[in-house]
Amino acid sequence: MEDNFKSGFVTLIGRTNVGKSTLLNLLVGEKVAAIANKVQTTRTAIKGIVNRKNSQIVFIDTPGIHKPKTKLNETMVETSFTSIGDADVILFLIEATSEDIGKGDRIILEKIKEANKKTILIINKIDLIKREKLLKLIDIYSKEYNFEAVIPIEATNSKYKDIVLDEIEKNLNKGPAYYDIDEYTDQTLRQLAEETIREKALRLLQDEVPHGIFVEVEKLKERKNKQGEPIYDIEATIYCLRNSHKGIIIGKNGEMLKRIGRAARIDMEQNFGVKVNLKTWVKVKEDWQDNDLFVNKFKLK
Repeated sequence: MEDNFKSGFVTLIGRTNVGKSTLLNLLVGEKVAAIANKVQTTRTAIKGIVNRKNSQIVFIDTPGIHKPKTKLNETMVETSFTSIGDADVILFLIEATSEDIGKGDRIILEKIKEANKKTILIINKIDLIKREKLLKLIDIYSKEYNFEAVIPIEATNSKYKDIVLDEIEKNLNKGPAYYDIDEYTDQTLRQLAEETIREKALRLLQDEVPHGIFVEVEKLKERKNKQGEPIYDIEATIYCLRNSHKGIIIGKNGEMLKRIGRAARIDMEQNFGVKVNLKTWVKVKEDWQDNDLFVNKFKLK
């Protein structure tokens, strides 16, 4: 390894639905975080690893900051704020459409000030506003904190990938590679499968259902099919809060559950590079969001 090799941990933090997971997937070049147009899509700190010629960047995608109403919500917010103190560099994401520093962004900004960490301000969704508004927003935030850089982006556009990565690398210290160069996440296949199924459910279900679902893979086993090709047998349970939600998830004649399963299987086969045999069930667990047995799964390890 070269003497000028750099490494470090980079936390992505921001309010719910600002595009953190979309940006993480863009920077890593692989799908490591669930993406859906719903709040609280990310529930735990997900690591994505970028290996470059002269650096290894370990990203931590955190749950969006929101007002907690359950033990699960409290754990999510705690995870986000804990990750600030552990980071070498912080990526603070805000929306370009913001008129000023909102309440949620203000809370995050104060936590960053307390930690006094190197921070890069990322202004996402710049395609939605005019240049004058962007410049005003940059001025407002620049008066609040001495950011290492302010980078306006569209998290769905790959042209911003190297701009962000170059700036991060510039702010890292010399250090070793913490992960093998072939790795792009510390998540297990089981966790990736759970995230994939949950993402498809978030995308396909009605608004009142997604916040109350939790996916648990109970079986993940590799075998060979008749052609001698590897295949994963995966069995997963989707937990929900109410019987009425169970009916919505299953759908008429089981059609909704089939759609969720089909979309998840296709995604997993593309990401895992092998065929997948997926079976899913739906169970009601009314108190899971306040049940320590479930909630502890989301605590920062």
